[in-house]
Amino acid sequence: MAPTRAEPFNDSSALIDFVINQGNGVKGLSEMGLKALPRQYIQPLEERMCMINIKAQESIPIIDMSNPDDPEVAKSICEAASKWGFFQIVNHDVPIEILENVKDATYKFFGLSAKVKNKYSKEHSSSNNVRFGTSFTPQAEKALEWKDYLSLFYVSEEEASALWPLACREQVLDYMRKSEVVIKQLLKMLMKGLNVNEIDETKESLLMGSMRTNLNYYPKCPNPELTVGVGRHSDVSTLTILLQDEIGGLFVRENNGDNWIHVPPIKGSLVINVGDALQIMSNGKYKSVEHRVVANGYNNRISVPIFVNPRPSDMIGPLPELIKDGEKPIYKQVLYSDYVKHFFRKGHDGKKTIEFAEL
Repeated sequence: MAPTRAEPFNDSSALIDFVINQGNGVKGLSEMGLKALPRQYIQPLEERMCMINIKAQESIPIIDMSNPDDPEVAKSICEAASKWGFFQIVNHDVPIEILENVKDATYKFFGLSAKVKNKYSKEHSSSNNVRFGTSFTPQAEKALEWKDYLSLFYVSEEEASALWPLACREQVLDYMRKSEVVIKQLLKMLMKGLNVNEIDETKESLLMGSMRTNLNYYPKCPNPELTVGVGRHSDVSTLTILLQDEIGGLFVRENNGDNWIHVPPIKGSLVINVGDALQIMSNGKYKSVEHRVVANGYNNRISVPIFVNPRPSDMIGPLPELIKDGEKPIYKQVLYSDYVKHFFRKGHDGKKTIEFAEL
């Protein structure tokens, strides 16, 4: 039998107007108490969770960072980046209070009225660096995703103070500042694993020259089995540092397999994943892996990723240190901003973005 659908939004233009133009987002839909999912959110059968194999007994590595100078820690991180593309870190240098504050600030921002949040939408924001939105790329997607977000691209403290929403500004800046120590520790270990022993200013800028933080809000959903919070994709970053709440719902594809593994929430932990930029720069040694987020019928969920990226103007390709001894490059040099534009030009489609850089 066909699933029942929400009557008020059989007309797509009415849904787009309510969700996007008026700034209500999927949070607004959720709060209407809809009994059925609007058809615009119904994913093709092959994208639904009921169609995937979940490996319940598997887990991504959990790595204790209490002694980051221990060679075993570096070894574990490089192995996890090569085999899994994902790992969790505990006992790191970001204070738990900072993590709790940014989670509270995320709820505070999404608790604002649609009218206030809409000031930061694509149509109304005073800067491309501050963006409130919904789904992923609504104009390019066959089916919408059940997520709202605020995206904050960091340029300077001055710009953040002037343009970022007051509800979350200081908390996000604190989270980014404190995370920088951990990001540098991780990149140092990952570079050493590639026999790149010196991270000079140029290399540091290439690896982490720009940062974007997203506040993600996944409201509870009618018929969650028919849609997704986020569809299958890999990130375009160097690294992503993810703070998730206690609800859970992030799944990672087992490398080179068809099984999916849940990433269980661990209080105080951060989830780290390799992005496409690092896969390209490592010439495929480190793996950027597909992941997805399920919708939830019972709870609202939040997450706060920091995307650590090259600068938009950087050319990315296999690091010279890796190919100087005759190793064959498997990726070409690409302008990072072109790579990112390619990612955002289409709906989520697994690992297809990286084909843009393949030789």
